[in-house]
Amino acid sequence: MTFAAVGATRKLVVQQWVTVDNIAAEEDGGLSFVSGEPFSEKSDPAFKASVMGFIDSVDTMILGANTYAQSKDYWPYADEQGEYGEKLNNLTKFVVSSKLDKAPWGDFPAATVTRDPVATIRELKAQSGKDIWLWGSLTLMRSLLDAGVVDEVQMRVCPASRGRGTRVFEDRQDLKLVEATPFENGVALLRYEIR
Repeated sequence: MTFAAVGATRKLVVQQWVTVDNIAAEEDGGLSFVSGEPFSEKSDPAFKASVMGFIDSVDTMILGANTYAQSKDYWPYADEQGEYGEKLNNLTKFVVSSKLDKAPWGDFPAATVTRDPVATIRELKAQSGKDIWLWGSLTLMRSLLDAGVVDEVQMRVCPASRGRGTRVFEDRQDLKLVEATPFENGVALLRYEIR
C-alpha cells in the first residue's frame, strides 16, 4: 500500500507575510513590514515553534522566477538563519520560469526549472511526501489559485498597514478559516482552506 493510498495526500500551501490591510509587497517590492524575527534570543517561543513547525511540515518548495532571483544569493549563505535556514536550503525546489534553463542554489542541490507549474504540482501531489510550499510569488500564486491547485493559504499578519502595494488577493476567493493564532510579537497566523 502506498503512502497516498492511505488517504494522506499532499497539499499545496501558500505562505504569505502580509500587513493588516492585505499588502504582501510594498510599492517598491519591499517587505519592511515583516516583523517577528523567529531566530533571535528574544524570540517568542510559540512563534518560533510555529515557524519551525511549518518548515517541518513541507519537503518541497515552489518559487516564481522573481522570488528565486531575490532569494538565490542570500538564503544558501544565510548561516545566521540557523536551523530554519538549513532546513529551507535542503528542501527540494522547483522554480517556475519560461526563461531560465538552470537554477543553482549555492552549494545545495539546484532547483528544477519547470515551465508548467500546474502539471508539476499535480505530479508532486500524486507522489508520497510532506506538503508543498509556495513561497511568496504572488503572480504565480494567483495563477495557481485560478487553476484550482492551491489547498491552503497561510498568512502571517504583521501589526502594520501600508495603504498601497500589492495585495494578496485581487479578486474574489471563498476561504474557510482553520486556524487563527496570535503571538506575543504582534504577528497573527491565519490559515485558510480554499473552498
